[in-house]
Amino acid sequence: MAGIIGGICTSHVPTIGVAYDKGRQNDPAWAPLFDGYKPVAAWLAEKKPDVLVFFYNDHATTLFFDMYPTFTLGVGKSFIIADEGAGYRPLPPIKGDVDFQAHIGQSLVNDEFDMTFSQDKPIDHGIASPLPLLWPHDPDWPGTVVPIAINVLQYPLPTARRCYRLGQAVRRAIESYPEDLKVVIVGTGGLSHQIHGERTGFNDTAWDMEFLALFRDDPEAITRLTHADFVRRGGAESVEQIMWMAMRGAMSEQIHEIHRNYYLATTTAMTVVLYEEGPGDAPVREAVSAAAASAAP
Repeated sequence: MAGIIGGICTSHVPTIGVAYDKGRQNDPAWAPLFDGYKPVAAWLAEKKPDVLVFFYNDHATTLFFDMYPTFTLGVGKSFIIADEGAGYRPLPPIKGDVDFQAHIGQSLVNDEFDMTFSQDKPIDHGIASPLPLLWPHDPDWPGTVVPIAINVLQYPLPTARRCYRLGQAVRRAIESYPEDLKVVIVGTGGLSHQIHGERTGFNDTAWDMEFLALFRDDPEAITRLTHADFVRRGGAESVEQIMWMAMRGAMSEQIHEIHRNYYLATTTAMTVVLYEEGPGDAPVREAVSAAAASAAP
């Protein structure tokens, strides 16, 4: 039987992928970010999951505003990484497991989630930006991906509570799959940032820290927030945090945080956090950059 062995939340800033492809991992401006992913990659190498289930959003690469679904599950044996204007990235296609994807899809529909399904569609930086920092990929990825896109671009958006309930339904789907698969749940996006309008460049580190504490210990409190609450506290694009709530819903009620890296050097509070299920008995291995620590709330 399939089971969830842990969860990851990560930013998916497109410039992360650009810096990675250009080999800038050791540049002073980028090393604090890339170093923060190394403990997560080491954990994945040790645990050897078969599948990463990603909650992410498509940035009008495959889904367009004339018909932009609320929840979309990607189905395919492989997914090419989308050309977002700079050419195709030097990464192999992302592998998929159609039987597992189809099982999750059928389970979600039977659980009264009206899903949209896409087949063999390209995947953009919503997944492809953090993925090579998590998994090795030469000559190929070590496992498969289930891509679940959530609308965080075109209002009306799903609520944080609805995304949380989606995650709970995904957990039920995974645990009802008869094959032995080790699954890690990944939520992407955030944290505080705004990339347009009068508050362009806005961040709030104090809110980010409050969110991370509630996310771990009291996720129901976050489900009571409106989209306006997310925008007011963290900036317009911080509404992406509802995708983290889908990941949190797929985890058990009690989780512990074993690694966190928070790096605020540009417009986005770039973060990666690793969780395991159950109570923790060791302090979190936390890396907070000097830039983040000195950022004004």
